[in-house]
Amino acid sequence: MQPKIAVVILNYNTRNFLEQFLPSVCGSTYPNLEIVIADNASTDDSVAYVKAHYPQCVCINLDKNYGFTGGYNKALKQVCADYYVLLNSDVEVTPNWLEPMVQLMQSNPLIAAVQPKLLAHHTPTQFEYAGAAGGYIDQLGFPFCRGRIFEAIETDNAQYQDAKQVFWASGAALLIKADLYHQLQGLDDDFFAHMEEIDLCWRLQNAGHQVWVCPQSTVYHVGGGTLQKSNPRKTYYNFRNGLILLYKNLPKNKLFTVIAQRWILDIIAAVWFLVQGKFGDYKAIAKAHIHFVIYFPKWAKKRQSNTTHAAYYSPQVYKGSIVWQHFKNKVHTYTQLINKS
Repeated sequence: MQPKIAVVILNYNTRNFLEQFLPSVCGSTYPNLEIVIADNASTDDSVAYVKAHYPQCVCINLDKNYGFTGGYNKALKQVCADYYVLLNSDVEVTPNWLEPMVQLMQSNPLIAAVQPKLLAHHTPTQFEYAGAAGGYIDQLGFPFCRGRIFEAIETDNAQYQDAKQVFWASGAALLIKADLYHQLQGLDDDFFAHMEEIDLCWRLQNAGHQVWVCPQSTVYHVGGGTLQKSNPRKTYYNFRNGLILLYKNLPKNKLFTVIAQRWILDIIAAVWFLVQGKFGDYKAIAKAHIHFVIYFPKWAKKRQSNTTHAAYYSPQVYKGSIVWQHFKNKVHTYTQLINKS
């Protein structure tokens, strides 16, 4: 019998997305499948809509909005399956999207998490920002993807069709072994949203597991559904969580040098926002750094629970600076980057 998969969609006031995209999820051809709607105390009629039109779906009603991280952690304690798929409500899937990922997972016992190829729903010929064809980080912890470097998004010309070990898999459509999710205590609640999947994938690799992308599976992601790119709150989470991510997971001998360099680059970014008149983003970066310092004992405790930090030395970490390569050397594609290495 094939392993049981629970596709868990976290919902908060996204009835429009459920109405648009839940039919594709319910049309999945994988036989041993449960579809779960985990509702973060929505104030719209999302749950009523699902119960009326998709009675085959299981609804989990949370008592308040716990964010992306807390919502999944609370909900998944109530879901029994071999594999979970964390799926955003704004994702349209293809009928056989699950089978290739399960096949890949079963082909190698070291694989703990897999993502499909993410294409943009509005422009299906292009990769989607939040994961594209698999995620990486550089030596300073800046994330990028096969198919997306910062805001430079590539057209999908089948140039990244090989299944490949990567550093992180997108939280928009993440297949993960259920036992390992709980063993590593799931997503970090303090991240709330943004970079939480990178942290989880980093911890998986520190524990000796692998993360892969499976481009034979394709989904279409709207993106930007939680916080818009121009939102200072998003800026706050990106900068604060970036520092937490590094402190939790870096090897001891890299802690000071990497975080110091990130701190300098963050200051440069803050000044750049100030020059552009984006005072909200400027304040968000300052707030992110202040909160990182104020709550430092909390991050230190999290680091202590992460007993190994070897993943930083893996080939999936780009040993140069993606910031330098992109903004100074005008590298806009993953292929260009690899050819320069």
